[in-house]
Amino acid sequence: MDADKPTTKRAWLRVDGVLLLDKPRGMSSNAALQAARRLFRAAKAGHTGTLDPIATGLLPLCFGEATKFSSGLLGAGKTYEAEICFGVTTDTGDVEGEVLERRAPEFDQRALEAVLGRFRGRITQIPPMYSALKREGQPLYKLARRGITVEREAREVEIGELVLFDYAAPRCRLRVSCGKGTYIRTLAEDIGQALGCGAHLAALRRVAVGGVPVARAVTLDALDALPEDQRQRWLLPPDALLQSLPEIRLDEAQTQRFTHGNPVAVECEIQGECRVYAAGGLLGVGHADAAGIVHPHRLVAFR
Repeated sequence: MDADKPTTKRAWLRVDGVLLLDKPRGMSSNAALQAARRLFRAAKAGHTGTLDPIATGLLPLCFGEATKFSSGLLGAGKTYEAEICFGVTTDTGDVEGEVLERRAPEFDQRALEAVLGRFRGRITQIPPMYSALKREGQPLYKLARRGITVEREAREVEIGELVLFDYAAPRCRLRVSCGKGTYIRTLAEDIGQALGCGAHLAALRRVAVGGVPVARAVTLDALDALPEDQRQRWLLPPDALLQSLPEIRLDEAQTQRFTHGNPVAVECEIQGECRVYAAGGLLGVGHADAAGIVHPHRLVAFR
């Protein structure tokens, strides 16, 4: 998911680290990435999964060697605060779409609470046409913009938390914690359909990714206002995305083998993915098997 290298003659730098960005509304994730990249003059950058332009909130960005570990957050759980408007359906499922139908909402808070119970746990969703999913190499949103609708296969997603914390007809605000592949726009539409009046997503804010809260993030405006040398304090180390993995430390001989792409034997009970360190810091990510052999998976490049 690395962005293309810049083509200008500006002095781009090797920057290694993770930036927790609070994305503004109305900006695409890639535009936010490029803006942050210019502020740090980073030669290589990528993000860990997109946010819709209407959404605000936490967008972890990776620079340099950290891009090797960006996939670690792609499957991480995410938490949102969502505002749903009932009685109006749109072609995109959100506030920016064309209105398709209006129906008067005729339910009370008790009915809403009862319907929300149907959407907790493992549920099925049909991905929206306005999404980045591809059909024969073509993103669905491009087909949708041409008025083309294709069948999409329903898939299971996990809703771990769905809490109503404000309701004033025709709108409500929800807190949603969900797993990979969940579309909050689709959730809003499905809740509206279950209530018999339709609905669309009016606003969305991502407040956490993989346990990392948006409170730790910085805005583009705040970064832009800082002198260039002070922006670095907002950068987390490349292993900031790996903290959920168990840690293994290697001695000098093991380090030599591991950094040359060879498996090493270790005395530990860890199995599966792990972050691997030596005295000098992070070496990369490995995979430990049942026999205590750690195989290199992704290695950092040493300066």
